[in-house]
Amino acid sequence: MSSKNVKQISEWFIYPHHASEESKKPFYLTPNDLALLSVHYIQRGLLFTKPPEAILDQKNFTNSLLEGLKQSLSIALVHFYPLAGRLVTKKSEDPALYLVYVDCNNSPGAKFMYATLDMSISDILSPTDVPLVVQSFFDHDRAVNHDGHFMSLVTIQVTELVDGIFIGLSMNHCLGDGTSFWHFFNIWSEIFQAQAQGGHSNFVATISRPPVLKRWFPDGHGPIISLPFKHSDEFIGRFEAPPLRERMFHFSAESLAKLKAKANAESDTTKISSFQALSALLWRSITRARCQPPDQGTSCRLAANSRARLDPPLSGDYFGNSIYPISSKMVPAGELLEHGLGWAAWKLHEAVVNHNDKVIREHTNAWLESPVVYQVSVFEPSSVTIGSSPRFNMYGTEFGMGKAVALRSGYAHKFSGKVSSYEGRKEGSIDMEVCLLPDAMSALECDKEFMEFVSVSHY
Repeated sequence: MSSKNVKQISEWFIYPHHASEESKKPFYLTPNDLALLSVHYIQRGLLFTKPPEAILDQKNFTNSLLEGLKQSLSIALVHFYPLAGRLVTKKSEDPALYLVYVDCNNSPGAKFMYATLDMSISDILSPTDVPLVVQSFFDHDRAVNHDGHFMSLVTIQVTELVDGIFIGLSMNHCLGDGTSFWHFFNIWSEIFQAQAQGGHSNFVATISRPPVLKRWFPDGHGPIISLPFKHSDEFIGRFEAPPLRERMFHFSAESLAKLKAKANAESDTTKISSFQALSALLWRSITRARCQPPDQGTSCRLAANSRARLDPPLSGDYFGNSIYPISSKMVPAGELLEHGLGWAAWKLHEAVVNHNDKVIREHTNAWLESPVVYQVSVFEPSSVTIGSSPRFNMYGTEFGMGKAVALRSGYAHKFSGKVSSYEGRKEGSIDMEVCLLPDAMSALECDKEFMEFVSVSHY
């Protein structure tokens, strides 16, 4: 299986079907966007089973699918026009200026690729660990967002397997967070479905959730935010992960209910959510699997959506970055493991509750006083970082092929202790993608407390 590689067949650049007046203006980046210039693109994709018509006429099915995807993408880009642009930097010394923004007017457009792989769905989903070949289902391998000056800001790669289709989307993280990523993916699928059901292929003008492209800046700031640099070498870092094992762990709705009940009972409360309990389980189990010294500090970070926490709140359809890495307090590993699940879950609950408008604005204002560009390499190696969210509508993205059989991700943002949370295929379930050093992963697989709650996946 390791000898089989993804073979790229074709490549296109897709323009918006038509250019709006707004798309001809610079699209400015906010502090939350600019801080991500040195981290990776977001890479997520869905694996579909080929429908029966693909068996009857393989060539016609593939050609029809690709044409439908390209046409609907062109229309989706009218609504999400920044994704068809490129990053541009304007610099001057007097006055001092280092301005990065999106030029939507002078760009080759979004990238669309078609590739093949002589493997089956079973070859991808059956192994215990996620096969490395999955990383080849995405463009922008190891690229950082600043590379959007000369690379597409979004690429769709359609990889055809023997019995399946993988649609991988790679999006520049400076343009949006996970909420924005899945918003675009969902709407693109919605337009595709409307076309397939008889909608005019060129004029699907109405969509269910138009993106809110008006930028959010703190009072008195924006739209031009100048960075305190003279050259990108001052803030761009290239991160290479050590050899990791990557596994998907499935948690059924029933298992999550038991986990939540256990955490709340131990803390004598009813306020701990299923996700907080699950995050606490992973934090404790990974810390134990690493065999960390009892006095070594550890924390658990969660990527929190700030849209509804601002006052006034941002629209849920705000297109951009509105996330904040909330964190539990650093505690000694020994103390974390001496206490039970409920104790750890309550620490996370407190961190979530305390993430409010005041904290968000204080963090943003501090960044404006001393701008910093985040680096993937600075994550604390003794801690756990949980990204993405099971709240995203992942399996509602169908492209006429029915519900996907699985979700997978690329190389981006993976380091020891990185966990990504996904909506499970079965309603109410959650999948957790865990990346660990090999020895730690082996220990996690033997951890009784952890494996007690892991469910059998039927993918």
